[in-house]
Amino acid sequence: MAVSSYPFDGQSTTESQYSRLFRELQDSGVVGTADGPDLKVSANGSGMTVAVRPGLAILRGHAVFSTAVENLSIAAPDSAERRDRIILRLDPAANRIDLTVLKGAPGEAALEPTQTDTGVFELSLAEVRVSPGVTHISPEAVTDGRRYCGSRIGTWTTSTRPSAPRVAQLGLNRTTKTWEYWDGMSWADLAPVVTWSNISGKPSTFTPSAHSHDWDAVTGKPSTFPPSSHTHDWGTISGKPSTFVPATHSHTWSSISGKPSTFPPSSHSHGSYLEAGDTIAWANGSKQPHRRGVSGSGTYYAVWVRGDGGFCRNTSSIRFKENVRDFGVTPDDVLALRPVVYDRKPEDGQPGRKDEVGLIAEEVEKTLPWLVNYLDGEVDGLRYDLLGVALLPVVQDQQARIEALEARLAEAG
Repeated sequence: MAVSSYPFDGQSTTESQYSRLFRELQDSGVVGTADGPDLKVSANGSGMTVAVRPGLAILRGHAVFSTAVENLSIAAPDSAERRDRIILRLDPAANRIDLTVLKGAPGEAALEPTQTDTGVFELSLAEVRVSPGVTHISPEAVTDGRRYCGSRIGTWTTSTRPSAPRVAQLGLNRTTKTWEYWDGMSWADLAPVVTWSNISGKPSTFTPSAHSHDWDAVTGKPSTFPPSSHTHDWGTISGKPSTFVPATHSHTWSSISGKPSTFPPSSHSHGSYLEAGDTIAWANGSKQPHRRGVSGSGTYYAVWVRGDGGFCRNTSSIRFKENVRDFGVTPDDVLALRPVVYDRKPEDGQPGRKDEVGLIAEEVEKTLPWLVNYLDGEVDGLRYDLLGVALLPVVQDQQARIEALEARLAEAG
């Protein structure tokens, strides 16, 4: 039969049945006044021991009663701080409740008491801090951890609340000094203190109702009142000046009248390569952008400057050439060129340009001297325009290699 009932006359009631019945009448905990002496754990600093005062406690429907002070030994300290727990342990298999020490692990929190429904059940009385190297337990090392029983309206601290509360279980929390109950998810205040900050749904502003104030009742009013935005007719303004100095302003070029048709340049010079008093016109007198038309042949040319400062155009027609022959360029000589970034040295007290990119002429001279310009017998510059000619053999060599590889791949396929 799956249904049982007890206790009745002439009927045997088991320990587990009695315990289950009694738990509905009383919680597990110390019997006595909260924070009183019943089963209180203390230390006097005389050795590695703690003392437990007499008292009565109920553990899952079983009672334990101590009539004298019990002294418990604390194990020697470890290399790291340890937290031991003083407990009452109910062992139904042994039919007894013992007062014992639940030794913690070094460097970790105290072990939680075991609280099963049918097996071992442990009730914590205190926590003992065991620091490395100590030879005695000081009173400050003991933290009270008793939970009390009484009526179903219990009393506890925040740290000793019932571990398995039921919905609507009520008690006085001595830590927060408030009555609280278990709502099934968390402990809630039975009568929370209402403050402005914990009122929900309150408006952020409060519009006053229509009202009026006597002028004398208004405080903090200004002694003067700046006028609101308004206008005045010119004729009503008194004391205005006869002339008005113009404010800072600008004019467009087309609106300026009487401007000269030409503007002679002031005295100036160009570049450190010119002799004193020499001037050079921009591109033979032209500063036109490329979108403008050109005169003469109607063709644009790159500007070249001879060593004597004269301008000329670069030509490449066969009409200007003779004794034409192939010129061999070794690809490895081109691939050996080293691009660099550099700063120009200061000149005439002016700082040089920073982070220019190019080649070093002296390095190029070692393998491709025909790219180098000389001035007064010294290496001076590079014919960067001929780098494209130097790259042609490299490209042709690579193209020949590619075609050879493609042919080999085609044969292998």
